[in-house]
Amino acid sequence: MRRFLVIIAPVVIVVAAVAAFSAFAKSDGSKSTEKITVYSGQHPETVSALVAAFTKKTGIPVAVRSDDEGVLAAQIVQEGKHSPADVFITENSPPLMELGQKGLLAPVDGSTLAKTSAKYSSPQKNWAGISARVSTMVYNTNDLKPSQLPKSVLELADPKWKGKLALSPGETDFQPIVTAVEARYGKARTVKWLEGIRSNASKHIYPDNETLVAQVNSGQAELGVINHYYWYRLRDEVGAAKTHSAEHFFAAGDPGYVIDVSGAGVLASSSHKAEAQQFLAFLVSKQGQQILANDESYEYPLGSGVKTGKPLVPFATLRPDPITVQQLGNGSEAIALLRQASLL
Repeated sequence: MRRFLVIIAPVVIVVAAVAAFSAFAKSDGSKSTEKITVYSGQHPETVSALVAAFTKKTGIPVAVRSDDEGVLAAQIVQEGKHSPADVFITENSPPLMELGQKGLLAPVDGSTLAKTSAKYSSPQKNWAGISARVSTMVYNTNDLKPSQLPKSVLELADPKWKGKLALSPGETDFQPIVTAVEARYGKARTVKWLEGIRSNASKHIYPDNETLVAQVNSGQAELGVINHYYWYRLRDEVGAAKTHSAEHFFAAGDPGYVIDVSGAGVLASSSHKAEAQQFLAFLVSKQGQQILANDESYEYPLGSGVKTGKPLVPFATLRPDPITVQQLGNGSEAIALLRQASLL
């Protein structure tokens, strides 16, 4: 799914009316008259599976509005206390951090937060981490060998990669890398690096990571930077015989090697907070996490001690940049730097 910029500003957004949903039957045959509305920037198929299991278990109906997380975050800001949303689910932490800073999220129940690592949830305790992805290189195996790959994301600005590098700078997944580089090396060096990779990728700048990974796999570009799950989903789509690419991590602790957290929060304006809190609790419960662990989104579950059921590098063995969700912030600094380097 294509992800756009997380730009939360006072723009006018036409809000579509939320359709009424009929009550769902509880497993005991009784009816629930309350429903919750979820704004979701996560994969629709993943959320659909979670919602179906939650409703079956609790009898609480759920209406889902899926869109890009930046669009939904901006809509919530525009709607303010009149937002019909009860829960907001994202693929990345910055939109949740932004809403939290604006006072638009309610505190998450302590019992829910206890089921997932505090490292991957809001320091202000107003959203919970649900799943994670990790940034990585994807490279064409016909063009490059692992020994030829850069050890640091900063090396991608080297002229040796001119015409070979693929980028999708408009993806929200790229912003945490920019933030991590800036936190390590400062603004001036980050802008210089961004200008270098813009020059190297001038022929291969794509609108989304799906396109990027497909172009690297086909040999149109030699390497690029993505979140890990895009490659696994491409392999499922084209089959092993037509997969001419592989993934490779940057060196341990490099700012190109970042954990991105998908989270969920309850809106402060929600009129169904009890039901919304139940939904968050379900997301981090063993049942909810097992759905994520075996889902075709190829994300890492973060709650209830559940481990992925997919053939991924074990989460505990990852050695990413130590940047925190607090340091990643709301993404606004990364957007400003990308604009300064004419990548947006």
